[in-house]
Amino acid sequence: MATHREPEEHRRSKGWLMVAATVAVLAAVGIVAAVALGSTPQHDVAVGYSATSTNTSTASKSAVPSGAPVTVPVATTSPSSPHSPTTASSPSTSTVTKSSQSSSSSAGSGSASLAGRIKPGVTYNGVATEYAAADGNGACLFGPAANMMIAAMNYTDYENSKACGDHILVRASNGATITVLITNECPLPCAPGQLDLSQQAFAKLANPSAGRISVTWQLLSPSNAGSISFRYKTGSSQWWCGIQVIGERNPVAELEVRSGSGWTQLARTDYNYFLSSSGKGCGGEIRITDIYGQQLTESGISIQPNVEQPTSLQFAQH
Repeated sequence: MATHREPEEHRRSKGWLMVAATVAVLAAVGIVAAVALGSTPQHDVAVGYSATSTNTSTASKSAVPSGAPVTVPVATTSPSSPHSPTTASSPSTSTVTKSSQSSSSSAGSGSASLAGRIKPGVTYNGVATEYAAADGNGACLFGPAANMMIAAMNYTDYENSKACGDHILVRASNGATITVLITNECPLPCAPGQLDLSQQAFAKLANPSAGRISVTWQLLSPSNAGSISFRYKTGSSQWWCGIQVIGERNPVAELEVRSGSGWTQLARTDYNYFLSSSGKGCGGEIRITDIYGQQLTESGISIQPNVEQPTSLQFAQH
């Protein structure tokens, strides 16, 4: 049934009548209230207001004041991995002593307590796809690849560029293997566990016409790693800088710069640079820590934007 709207003049007449009635009621209430107050002593009103109520039918207020934080119990169990690992190393309880000596390293004895999603000693299940990688430069901003045995890590395991520079051993179901360097990110819908290999790397495992194959993969600490280099990002200066690590044998967990008598840890970006937005430590000593707790310190890197500066440093193999 359709709804009809009242004519405007009818609604206006009703409105005035309602206003008049309301004014009359309020006037009557005011007269009654004035009479009542005139007959009640003022001190009785004050006493009655301050007295403690004995009315047991009134519900008590919460003991938690309004706006106070409330502690809510949460589950302490860890969420299951999106790509269930088939094997895992036991967590370490040993303490790693970190070294701050220039151009030196201290071997960590733990099992990568600083690792992110990708942990050593764990075999991951996934799929491998392939893409045209051009010169091999990708989201990690390493520049053109020395060889095309490279891969893009899925968005989840890329983990804000923590996977950049990782050496990954990939094994196909037919038994073929290939070691690739992570230089890029495979955006969604790439699933956890998925590797997008360069066409050259994919061809080492299967016929390119396959397009997509099942694989397992795991993190490596290669024996034939060279030395580490550092690069300051384009635009870096004493007021702002980005620092990149290149050629690391093991994944880098932290990068710090000397700041006064201490060290300042820099935040890592999703394009694989560690940023000092205030310029703190730019051009000074750099200290890097791998996922095993090993530390390397370099003092000979000056601010030369977009220049790869080699060192004699390298993490020990694990």
